[in-house]
Amino acid sequence: MRFRAKIVDLACLNHFSRVINTIAKLAKTCTLRLTVSKLYFILSDKVANGGVSMWCELCQGNFFDEFQMEGVAAEHNEIYLELVPENLSRALKTAQSAKTVKIKLTNKHCPCLRVAVELPSLSSSSRMVTHDIPVGVIPRRLWNDFREPSVPDFDVSIYLPVLKTMKSVVERMKNLSNSIVIEANLSGEMNLKIETDLVSVTTHFKDLGNPPWASEDGCQSSAQGRDLESMAEARIDIKKLQQLLAGQQVNPTKALCNIVSKRIVHFILLHEDVSLQYFIPALA
Repeated sequence: MRFRAKIVDLACLNHFSRVINTIAKLAKTCTLRLTVSKLYFILSDKVANGGVSMWCELCQGNFFDEFQMEGVAAEHNEIYLELVPENLSRALKTAQSAKTVKIKLTNKHCPCLRVAVELPSLSSSSRMVTHDIPVGVIPRRLWNDFREPSVPDFDVSIYLPVLKTMKSVVERMKNLSNSIVIEANLSGEMNLKIETDLVSVTTHFKDLGNPPWASEDGCQSSAQGRDLESMAEARIDIKKLQQLLAGQQVNPTKALCNIVSKRIVHFILLHEDVSLQYFIPALA
């Protein structure tokens, strides 16, 4: 089982750092799945994290100049590691102006991801900063716990408004309530609502547009035949939504959400070579 990778391009390094910073804001611990062509950061929906789950997928070729990986066996050419993403995020903070960053799986005293950062130097000799990040190796028998979550059979799929705007709305609402209702329809309308004994606040968004899959094949949507004006809604923990909006540094080119009425809200943020899915269960 071996893994080593190298980033030379500064733009790729900064982009990778932003993705890791996002993961660190969303998960205290997560699973890193390594395959020949992709990296995945996975948080499965355990009760311990409030039922939230996350699936972030990166194409390694768009980030790494070198990428060598040998999995646990020829027929299972993958590696699954458990790690604290904040540790990786901190290590990459020292690499903002690095000449190269090398990441390697080592096993001196315990399994570690070694992040070796080569910094520019005024003299001819280079300066190296090395971080050893402890990881746990997840055995093959547990891999099935970390499969990609299936896209739920949603009632409504809708593009999100500008995330900065949504973030500032949610941050103000957070001071008034612990939960928020997200509702949307197939006419591109979405409302964010909070209701308490003292106050009721609704923010309306219009003309957001609905992704084509909601109407085309109908295979993963129960939206077919649905009244276009009819709202699907779910009440979710406002802190978890705020965490996603405040933590994301992916700067997506597309952001959308799928609502399964009273069950789950599924967010998808897409940016060229990165896709981040985040599932927040509805409150009872």
